[in-house]
Amino acid sequence: MKNSQVAENWGRNNPASAGNLFTDGENLYSYSLLIGYTTPKGTKVVLDYTASGEYHSQTTSCHVGLAARSADQMMHPVTHEVMTN
Repeated sequence: MKNSQVAENWGRNNPASAGNLFTDGENLYSYSLLIGYTTPKGTKVVLDYTASGEYHSQTTSCHVGLAARSADQMMHPVTHEVMTN
């Protein structure tokens, strides 16, 4: 399976994996880093681990770009951390 298909499956709430990008249908991970999640209302949120957000790595940045196509909104990871703690 291609990384783009994993991101699409996350958008459809389906589990999928392709090497270092995987989802259980609700959460989306690049390696072991959470880069996307689903709110209780079903909104898909991708965390901005890109150069314009909170850069992590080139691969994760590419994974975030793919996930953004299936996401309803993008959020800075620090904002997410503050909201969940």
